[in-house]
Amino acid sequence: MSSSIRANSILPAHREDIELQTADGLTLVGELSKPLDREPLATLVCLHPLPTHGGMMDSHVFRKAAWRLPALAGVAVLRFNTRGTSSVRGTSQGTFSAGVDERFDVAAAIEFAEFADLPNIWLLGWSFGTDLTLMHGLDPAVAGAILLSPPLRFSQPADLAAWAAEGKPLTALIPEFDDYLRPAEATERFAAAPHAEIVPVAGAKHLWVGDAEKVLDEVVSRVAPSVPVPLPRTWDGPMETGDMNAYADRTVAAFSDVPVPKAD
Repeated sequence: MSSSIRANSILPAHREDIELQTADGLTLVGELSKPLDREPLATLVCLHPLPTHGGMMDSHVFRKAAWRLPALAGVAVLRFNTRGTSSVRGTSQGTFSAGVDERFDVAAAIEFAEFADLPNIWLLGWSFGTDLTLMHGLDPAVAGAILLSPPLRFSQPADLAAWAAEGKPLTALIPEFDDYLRPAEATERFAAAPHAEIVPVAGAKHLWVGDAEKVLDEVVSRVAPSVPVPLPRTWDGPMETGDMNAYADRTVAAFSDVPVPKAD
């Protein structure tokens, strides 16, 4: 009998706690989720939103990706806390560096995926994580990148131009009602990377609340195009239920990269 996949549904996967070692001597905590019954078709390395505003490896889109995609799409999901960031999994060593020293964190995650023989490595950045992707993610082991709600706050046109020069796939999902970068402006701001695919998402906002399924469908269609989308919304098999209180977003403005503007 099929059951609806809900926000707290955890589908079967092989999940293990991992630690990443950075070149500047820090230990970062994370988790790797892989399909139970097959080799992964692709691997997502998730770079989370701004930790000073609640971003972490359990930010809801990434949590749902880890809970669903190994079973539904055969995609491995690597999540981790950047330096100084805490979640249920624990706290990574170090302190927040506004995107500077986080270059070591990105490199450590890619290196882990590469040494673990994970295939077809894609970066999935969200908000601050998109800046980390653009600034530090252009690695030979990376097949491409997907950006969720990119504010283009820390990254520069030169970073976009570098991605364009390499020609690696770059997709930006832009919420219609984003607080920081909306579709029309995104087209202009991404001019330095004319090959980038700009995907406006109608009705969506920066936090993707209520739109996680749309995001996961868009992601899978690019990293594992052989998998039919939309992904199933029901599951015929064992399914656990996660503790939503344990993974609750910590602030109303969680994951934002700048303070939320006050209403008029």
